[in-house]
This record gives sequence, C-alpha cells and structure tokens, in this order.
Amino acid sequence: MNEISVKLAEPRRKPPKQEVNLGFGRYFSDHMFLLDYTPQRSWHNPRILPYAPLTLEPAAVIFHYGQQVFDNHKAFRGSQGEIALFRVRDYFKRLSRSADRMCIPQVPADLHYEALKRLIQIDKNWVPSAPLTALNVRHAIIAVDPSLGVKPSEKYLLFTITGPVGNFYAEGFAPVKILIEDSYVRATPGGVGEAKTGGNYAAGLKAQAEAAAKGFTQVLWLDAKERCYVEEVGAMNIFFKFKQELATPPLRGTILPGITRDSILTLSRDLGLTVHERPIRIDEVLDQIRSGELEEVFGTGTAAVVSPVGTLGYKGETWVVGDGKAGQTSQQLLQKLTDIQYCRVNDPYGWREVIA
Repeated sequence: MNEISVKLAEPRRKPPKQEVNLGFGRYFSDHMFLLDYTPQRSWHNPRILPYAPLTLEPAAVIFHYGQQVFDNHKAFRGSQGEIALFRVRDYFKRLSRSADRMCIPQVPADLHYEALKRLIQIDKNWVPSAPLTALNVRHAIIAVDPSLGVKPSEKYLLFTITGPVGNFYAEGFAPVKILIEDSYVRATPGGVGEAKTGGNYAAGLKAQAEAAAKGFTQVLWLDAKERCYVEEVGAMNIFFKFKQELATPPLRGTILPGITRDSILTLSRDLGLTVHERPIRIDEVLDQIRSGELEEVFGTGTAAVVSPVGTLGYKGETWVVGDGKAGQTSQQLLQKLTDIQYCRVNDPYGWREVIA
C-alpha cells in the first residue's frame, strides 16, 4: 500500500471562534488529501497538503463534459471530546457506485479510509463542539485529462477537504417551505439520478432559484414521466408521516440512496413505526393534508440531518402540514440519530467509529 506523505501548513490557521453561526460550507480546515490516477500507475501518490487552490489544464475533461462525482459525510465531536465518524464505509461504497456510473476507476477504500483518519486527526481542532455542529467531509473525483474528445478521461484526481459546519438551512430545525416542482424534472429512469454527480445538482439550480424568489427554501421533485409521483427534495430525501404509516419514495434509480435516509428507516422500525418504501402520488399527499391524515413531512440528508417541512407550495396554492410546526416523529428521530452520532448513547448498529 502507498505510504501517505504529509506536509503541514505553516502557520496553522485558527478555526472560527463563533460556532453557533457556522452555516454550511463557508469555512475550510488547514489541510486536504489528494490522490492521482493514471492507467499506468492506477491510484498513486497519496498526500496530505495544506489547503490550497488546484492547478488544472484548461482542456481538462471535468470542465467540458462534467465527468465528476462527489460525496459528503461528517465527523462529530462526542460528549467526552472524542471524534467519531458515522457510517463512513457506507459513504465510501456510495462514492464507488457513483464513480462506476460515471466511468471513473474505483478508489482503494482502505487507503482512502486511512488517509481520511489522518486528515481529521491532523485537523482535529477544527471539529466543532456546539450542538448540531460537525466537521463536514467532502470527497470529489474529477477527470483531469486534457482532452476535448467525448470519452472517459484517462487521468483523475481525488481530493478530500473538510470544514466546520452548522445548520444546512438558515431555519435550523424550524420547518422549511418546499415548492413542489411541476415544470422542470431532475432525473429520468436510466439516467444518473442515483449517482452523486455535479450535473444532477446543476440541473436543479434554475428551479431552486425560481422557488427561492417565491419564498421557498427548496423544491420537491416529481417523477419525469408522469409528473405525479414524489421523488426527493433538492438536498434531501423526503418522508411523509401519515396516521397509519411512515412512507418514503422507493429507490428506483432516480433518487439518491441516502445514508441518512437508510438510518432513519432503521430507527423508525425500531421505534415500532409502520414503515413503507412505496410510490407516493402528490395528489395523495394533498388529499391527506385536507383530511388531516398527513401529520408530518420531513427531509433527511447528511447536510440537513432531519428537517421538518411546514409548508408545501403547488400550482399556486399553499398547503400547511399539520400545525406548521416540527412534529413529534421528526423530533424523536433527530434525537435518536444525533445521540448515536455524538456518542451520547451506545450504538447498537455499529454505525459509529471513534478515531480520535
């Protein structure tokens, strides 16, 4: 296995003193991990360097054809000061599945994992300790071959950067307003909707900007074929708490297989909830709001964690979910999940790993 070289930043920067208003993706730690790929040497030259700009050819494939994948997870400061990763191997597996879909060579998981631990241990002072804060970990693999031919690159660069984060949404745990998008579509069967690749998110920016102009936080996508089945929100999977069940759309290749989504499904079943992964028509959602059968709507994601939805907008009408406030189920699931992530309780699922 390649030895990981380390060059420390001098001087070291100081993390933000104010941890309650970190926002998301605004601050970055001192160091980053880099790994190169060529057909002759496979993945090689693992190195931890001071955080700095990258130098790329103007003709690099990433700029012209968007051959790229990324993924995101967090490191948590535990109740006793320890630092823990959450389901990190599952995030690496998802990165590998995305890479396979985008014709990118598989990264050696053990090497990547060891480098990640070293990176976080070096920058451990950047892991915040305020409630619901964490060290965000972003991995990306980009195609760097200088070639304008429409074909997979031969050369790639993997990089991992980290930084302290707080709430993804400005509302925090307060319910957000979601606009149901019925003009644009995000993904189609057979496409790359289940891959975490930049183009998926770029394609949703116009709809997101239009929703923001109308006072909504995010958009909820419908299926591309019939425009009637709920899929996912721009930055999170979606759950509906009906009186008789907790339901979420199934994984059919057009939505991201969220690690937080999967964790919430497990926790919900262990709480005794009746849980179904099934197709959900938007008309059913609105009918259940009218009848009072829909008690809660909430999203889940690595960045958003568990985010209640208080208002839905659709075709010019506004629909208030329940009493418009965070519901009992979402609050209970957030508590269960974060208790494990922040080392406040035993982890019966083997999801957590203390690394420092």
